[in-house]
Amino acid sequence: MCRDCGCDQASQEHAHWVNGRMVRHTHAHDHEGRGSPRATDAPRRLVVGRSVLAKNAAIAAQNRMWFASHGIHVLNLISAPGSGKTLLLEKTVARLGRNSRVVILTGDQEEEFDAQRLRAVGADVRQLNTGSSCHLDASRIARELGEFVKPVPQLLIIENVGNLVCPAAFDLGETMKVALLSTTEGEDKPSKYPLLFHEAGLVVLTKMDLVPHLDWNVDLCEGHIRRVNTAAPILRLSARTGEGLKPWLAFLQAGPS
Repeated sequence: MCRDCGCDQASQEHAHWVNGRMVRHTHAHDHEGRGSPRATDAPRRLVVGRSVLAKNAAIAAQNRMWFASHGIHVLNLISAPGSGKTLLLEKTVARLGRNSRVVILTGDQEEEFDAQRLRAVGADVRQLNTGSSCHLDASRIARELGEFVKPVPQLLIIENVGNLVCPAAFDLGETMKVALLSTTEGEDKPSKYPLLFHEAGLVVLTKMDLVPHLDWNVDLCEGHIRRVNTAAPILRLSARTGEGLKPWLAFLQAGPS
């Protein structure tokens, strides 16, 4: 139990949005259970090692240096499951053409459904399965560098595991995080899950074609985004109808600003 925020955290380091700012906590945990040691236990010295996030950050920094040295622009796409990430990437690959320098790493806990869909439209893609983990981490990306991700100038798109929380806390060495939010998820998600939207360099509102059929207010949603991020561009998009695809492709082709 975190004494500062009252939450029950399994990891040593975690973050909370408190009164408009991000507060990070670090804790040591007894993974053998709560309460006093058994009488038969010998005296022990508890040594708290580096946190999981600190180790991940070090690997992410190495990834970032490798990307920069080879001119690779990296986007980390993060959203809840079903927001339309894969469909957007299908349309992106189809519009850019097979000769574009775009490679994709797509993350899921199991199966290769997304990679299969992307290969069908000509994408250069590799599926990364995380098992029980709810996010990709920097070490998982590092394994692909120089092998699948070639050391040449290109765009690498990482489609993270569907989750609004955990992926936002793990730096992969990306150039930018891109947050996707579908119209079916409600307007208040940026305020309820602020870390991702705070750190995103671009926020994409997906499934805009469904707005006439939903009780959903775009101005209210964008107001929640602006509560936690005053600077990131907001792009309204429908991969099915093509709305917003032109500025999305222009964003991709422009590269780092």
